[in-house]
Amino acid sequence: MLRLAVILLLLANAGYYAWSAGLLQGWGLGPVSDAEPQRLQQQVEPQKLRLLAPQTGASSAPVAAPASAPARPASTASAAPAHGTPAIGASTAAAAPQPAVCLQAGTFDARQADALRASLAAWAPGSWQLEETAIAGRWMVYMGRFPDEEIVARKRAELRALKIDYDRPGPALEPGLSLGRFSSEEAAQRGLAQLASQGVRTARVVQERPDATAYTLRLPAVDDALRPRLEALQPALSGKALRPCA
Repeated sequence: MLRLAVILLLLANAGYYAWSAGLLQGWGLGPVSDAEPQRLQQQVEPQKLRLLAPQTGASSAPVAAPASAPARPASTASAAPAHGTPAIGASTAAAAPQPAVCLQAGTFDARQADALRASLAAWAPGSWQLEETAIAGRWMVYMGRFPDEEIVARKRAELRALKIDYDRPGPALEPGLSLGRFSSEEAAQRGLAQLASQGVRTARVVQERPDATAYTLRLPAVDDALRPRLEALQPALSGKALRPCA
């Protein structure tokens, strides 16, 4: 009896192993398997499922496409935008007009101002202005013109002995000495009288610079239409740079 029990136990173990290992699947015996292909056979209408790319803020729950909706072709992802909608990456920012700016240059003398007027004649009225500034004449108490630099050096020594300041008079009045510059002839005459009381005998009053008018070019609103014209205007500017208006 004991031998029979052992044999039955061995047969039972062998049968359980064959059943659990799926060796009896051919006879319809064995546990339910969740592996392939049995798992695929258990799916319900898998053709209705669609995989969607994750989106920010979107729900993570799977979404099933309607049964009647056909699969969308991959090529539609790169379809052109609707009519009237700007395409991504379009150069709309580069095409945006730049704000108008005010520019000025100067100052110019009367001859240079005439050259500017000729260059700006084709510009629209009001797009440019030549602003005038009156420059008062300047007068000088002057010694000279001397024959040579040796006499200039001697006069400098005499002025140092009298404790009187002096300066170079400028190229137009060399060789000579300036004993002071004044904004009017009357002020220069008073300066000459004061120097005479200090021992200066050979000085006189001369006009260093006559009254004049200086001009400043002003372009009040340089926009995209006027910017291309600035290059052609450069020769008339006589080397003076355009800068933002003060």
